[in-house]
Amino acid sequence: MARQLRNGQRAELYVIDVETAEATLRYSSHTLLFEAPNWSPDGSSLLINGDGGLFRLGVDAGELQEIFLGGIAEINNDHVISPDGGMAYVSSEDGHIYAVSLDGGSPGSPRRVTNDNGANFRHYLHGASPNGAMLAYIGLTVDGGRVLTNVFTVPAAGGPDSQLTNDNFPDDGAEFSPDGEWIYFNSERGSSEPGHAQLFRMPAAGGTPQQLTFDERVNWFPHPSPDGNRIAYVSFPQGTVGHPENRDVVVRLLEADGTVRDLAQVFGGQGTMNVPSWSPDGGKIAIVAYPPRRLPNLVPRQGSLADVGPATGSSA
Repeated sequence: MARQLRNGQRAELYVIDVETAEATLRYSSHTLLFEAPNWSPDGSSLLINGDGGLFRLGVDAGELQEIFLGGIAEINNDHVISPDGGMAYVSSEDGHIYAVSLDGGSPGSPRRVTNDNGANFRHYLHGASPNGAMLAYIGLTVDGGRVLTNVFTVPAAGGPDSQLTNDNFPDDGAEFSPDGEWIYFNSERGSSEPGHAQLFRMPAAGGTPQQLTFDERVNWFPHPSPDGNRIAYVSFPQGTVGHPENRDVVVRLLEADGTVRDLAQVFGGQGTMNVPSWSPDGGKIAIVAYPPRRLPNLVPRQGSLADVGPATGSSA
């Protein structure tokens, strides 16, 4: 069942300037718990999921428009847009990935992309290659009570899976670099104890992972900028196991020189920035916060979401 808001809680979509950290509240709802913005390749709209469905929202104006999913099972917050903007690839709660037309008129939509890898195997999508040919996903297997997660790729048109990791380390968030040479992901492989996820990358064809962050916080969902010079990610408090909802988290930028900058502090976590959310020009990102109640007189702080004013679109 899709996540629901708590009593008094809101879902708020913000667009953040990555240079100034200025945040604009674009859309707010106290009835629909929406998640995980994708930015369209033409820069005009955002895709979000909520209540098992998929919705389009104009970046600057307009209300939510539901995308026709053709009767597939509820989707979750793992979805991406094809590089040409014509398709959305979505992860369904039936465990498979589907291709869905964004104009509603594509023959064969929706189309199941993934293979039948057994009743105990589920596919969680996170990235499309820059040429649109491949999808990167996390394969989750339940084996004798153990949950195993590894990095895989599969052709977007359908075809055999390629398994890139094969170990007991929890992995998630597999996403291609803009040049298609690397896959970025988060993993617990840098520590022997749960609750120490850090960011890694590996060659897109497979190879030895390289660790990118080394701090005491718990870092998830690396999203390379369009020029490949920055990585946006969600950082949880030290010791956090998994990527839970309703936590105080920091949205951070890892710069090309290895320095880290806090961009926003929000109450969120799961759903805040699970999938690629950079604007095509690399100047902004979109995130979701889940404040338990509206706080009208916040004191602005550098790198935080505060005093942003009314939403330009909202659901009462």
